[in-house]
Amino acid sequence: MWTERRDTPRAKQQDARSPYDIDYARVIHSASFRRLQGKTQILNLGDSDFYRTRLTHSLEVAQIAGGLVEHFRVFWPEHPAHAHLPEACLIQTIGFTHDLGHPPFGHGGEVALNYCMRDAGGFEGNGQTLRILSRLEAFSERHGANLTRCTLLGVLKYPASYSRARNPQVVPRLDEKAALIRIIDRNACHPPKCYLDSEQDVVDWVLAPFAAADRDEFQRLETREDKHHRPLHKSLDCSIMDLADDIAYGVHDLEDAIALSLISREAFAPFVPVETCARFLQDLASGGRYAIQGDPYDFYLSGLFGDGGLRKRLIGEMVHYFVKNAVLEDTGRFAEPLLRYRASLPPEHRVFLDALRALIMKTVILSPQVQQLEFKGQQMVVSVFEALCSDPKTLLPVDVHQQYAAGGGLRVICDYVAGMTDGFLLKTYDRLFSPRMGSVFDRL
Repeated sequence: MWTERRDTPRAKQQDARSPYDIDYARVIHSASFRRLQGKTQILNLGDSDFYRTRLTHSLEVAQIAGGLVEHFRVFWPEHPAHAHLPEACLIQTIGFTHDLGHPPFGHGGEVALNYCMRDAGGFEGNGQTLRILSRLEAFSERHGANLTRCTLLGVLKYPASYSRARNPQVVPRLDEKAALIRIIDRNACHPPKCYLDSEQDVVDWVLAPFAAADRDEFQRLETREDKHHRPLHKSLDCSIMDLADDIAYGVHDLEDAIALSLISREAFAPFVPVETCARFLQDLASGGRYAIQGDPYDFYLSGLFGDGGLRKRLIGEMVHYFVKNAVLEDTGRFAEPLLRYRASLPPEHRVFLDALRALIMKTVILSPQVQQLEFKGQQMVVSVFEALCSDPKTLLPVDVHQQYAAGGGLRVICDYVAGMTDGFLLKTYDRLFSPRMGSVFDRL
């Protein structure tokens, strides 16, 4: 049941791999996975080849997710979820895929494409991930990468369709404050967390083994008056990946930001005061791994913002701290174990991780340096999209136009733009709009 695929391929002779090994191989060899090396994580790709991209971030998420599974397997042997923990290759595959759908320029590009698709089903990066794996990859004729049902369940981060999750009161629009240029209203253009309606048949197939009551509860939403509605549930495997993603975001993106001098010791302390990380500091001081003399908090800050070697070791300590304190919880809401149990961090440990994530958000992502680049990226994404829409036959590559003409419409153009790396989007923009850029000999 869980190893079924929508397309049943002919068995290969002498193939010793498990179904999840095959999923792993297909993702690793996919074009969308390779493109992650050219997509922004937080810092601009042109800044340095040292800092993380979507690809290296995804590798780290997969590794942390695998560590969480091993933690649960070794230290939670009596928990009823133990028998349902994913194989290593399965959870790593889910980690590798979790960002496949993110467009060029990250969440800025996501907001831009949701504006562009405002009357054609919208756009959301996680929903695009499911679309890539179930439609767009070329490992099968009709079903994309044709992954197993269990893998797709782990990929389904938000089990609500765009049309159900969107709040009709939150309408993508242009910014009314701009009088001379067209600027999208970024707050109004944020998409709901969802899958795309175009993949409804895929989700129906993934959820088919569950009882009706489980399916209904799994897809339940928290309705909100002034925001998009929020999905409430994730599967066990998806919750493991999601926790790993939070850890990678809070810890590894912090490492990049410190290395680039985007965060100072003085800026760090107000966001992560000693009481927030007290349990981590106690763990650090009690292990005997470091000769800490004096205040452990001062040692911690001096290590993060001082010697690079000690910083790397402390980054590893933080990842290990979060992994070893992760727990399996019972939601009590489902009969199916894959939905009933989920991975989480207890509040006394989560407060530290949330503080790190808030630090990254407010001092790096929302900084003028990053926001100006995100703004520019959004403008270029909208410009390229609208240019291609203005004359698809002339401006789209031949194979993409064939899909467009066959009835794919705006969704085909959206897929094409969303699949671009940052560099390819820049090159396309230059070819379309920069008088001195581009050549007929450039390969598209």
